[in-house]
Amino acid sequence: MNIYFKPMLWPSIFSIIIFAILFTFGTWQVKRLFWKEALIERYVTESQSNPIKNPSELDSPKIKEFKSIEVSGLFLHKEETYITGKTFEGNAGFHVITPLKLRNNKIILINRGWVSEGYKNPKKRKFSLVEGEVLLKGIIRYPQKKGYFVPENDGKNGFWFTIKPNEIINFLNLASNQVINNYYIDALRQGEKLTLPIGVTGKPKLRNQHLSYAVTWYGLALSLLFVYFSYHVSSGRLSFKKKDNNE
Repeated sequence: MNIYFKPMLWPSIFSIIIFAILFTFGTWQVKRLFWKEALIERYVTESQSNPIKNPSELDSPKIKEFKSIEVSGLFLHKEETYITGKTFEGNAGFHVITPLKLRNNKIILINRGWVSEGYKNPKKRKFSLVEGEVLLKGIIRYPQKKGYFVPENDGKNGFWFTIKPNEIINFLNLASNQVINNYYIDALRQGEKLTLPIGVTGKPKLRNQHLSYAVTWYGLALSLLFVYFSYHVSSGRLSFKKKDNNE
């Protein structure tokens, strides 16, 4: 078969550049897919493993994210902070961050969970201000990373958007030598009845739509090729002819 192809200069340059961009985005999403699947697997493995119960182990620099934990301590309710922009079943609210003083006098930040806007004020939810020693079950989480469009934390004006233990600890003026600041704890829900603050379930809720994104980007790349070659066929710049054996 003889192929006649006379590509147009600028449409070809433009198509090559756009195709490369689309293909790169698709490949990046495939890499993100494998990363997210590994993250979910690690979440399940660590969160369902035997929990850390000895407070002295919490100072280890090798402690893993998503590791389950079960410790006793006292909540320092007067030092609550609130992470804004959180939702539960479509309702706007906040995450309540409360320091927990452990039996060895170390302090660690606990994300106790979600409350609605109407219950942000602790005076309106005195039932949640548990006094005395509590047994906390939770999951270790590393400091959150600020998204590109997320504002910086502004503790002085009461605006917190990401859980960064160092920033919260400095704002609360907690003694740095007593505080564990390289991670925080997501408190697990206790029992089937929902009580405020509403903690995490312990089941992974990590969005994993990277496969659909990859398919979309690759699909756009293929569509571009189809349009490019179809245009050259319609303009007579691309044709396919059977080879004449008599030639």
